[in-house]
Amino acid sequence: MTGDGGYFALRDDLGALAVERDVVRVAGPDAESYLQGQTSQDIAKLQAGESAWALVLQPQGKLDAFVRVNKVEPAEFYLDTDAGTGAQLVARLQRFKLRTKADIDQLDWRAVAVRGPAAAAGAPERSDGVALVARFEWGGMTGYDLLGPGPALPPGAVSVQVGAYEAGRIEAGFPRHGAELDDRTIPAEAGLVEASVSFTKGCYTGQELVARIDSRGSNVPRRLRALVLSGPAAAGARLHRQGAEAVDVPDAEGFPEPAEPAVQPRAARADDKEVGRLTSVAWSPRLGWVALGYVSRGVGVGSTLLARDDQGEAEARVELLPVT
Repeated sequence: MTGDGGYFALRDDLGALAVERDVVRVAGPDAESYLQGQTSQDIAKLQAGESAWALVLQPQGKLDAFVRVNKVEPAEFYLDTDAGTGAQLVARLQRFKLRTKADIDQLDWRAVAVRGPAAAAGAPERSDGVALVARFEWGGMTGYDLLGPGPALPPGAVSVQVGAYEAGRIEAGFPRHGAELDDRTIPAEAGLVEASVSFTKGCYTGQELVARIDSRGSNVPRRLRALVLSGPAAAGARLHRQGAEAVDVPDAEGFPEPAEPAVQPRAARADDKEVGRLTSVAWSPRLGWVALGYVSRGVGVGSTLLARDDQGEAEARVELLPVT
């Protein structure tokens, strides 16, 4: 273990730690055609051994699960997702299965996350404890995940603490169920669409909302942003404007916030109007306190807000993801 908890190994070398992931196996003659109609990704284009991020959506287009689809063969797929989401994913897939010839089961597997530039040298082969090696890439963080009954940290990898990994996840902007993601999430808000959606495949459940928002320039009321804090704060802390930041401005993508009634003086609203909430917070050896949070589209990148919770308040500078 290093004094930074393995944080710089994740960024500059090779770090690893056990993480919690749920894995769902979908297997049978109709597995590929069924998942093609239930996920946002064109999985029919995947070759055996390849993987891709995908969304499993409600019919109304909000999120049921953010998954990585791992293709073993056309009749066998493994979908891994955040811990605590697997049972919901199984129930969701079972609900729409009807007469589909495919079995859907959650596996009792564990996971090891391996991250860092040195991971590009190659992932280990499958072994007794590793049934699946899945590539990982998001916001500049790269590596792979070892999934199976008993994966171990690869030789030469620095053992990483959970807090250091969380800081890296936040800086990369990789959203997590139970923090940034839930059943009310619109995929475009969380920055999921570019990596997880094919706009050239056929129809899938929940497609209409995704396509409509994309056709309108991804104009959504709030967006997931990085925030660099002046001090500690808790997930769930409310974000408020302060002083000069009370004036609504277009954000970096040009989406102005709807105008407020003129009878409300902006200065009077400065400390009262909630414009977002923190979803995850961690200490970064490189940047200090960092966070993910949703902020309204009228909050410009570079703005400084106040993050308030029961313990006090901290300044929060709004940044684009990923934080480099």
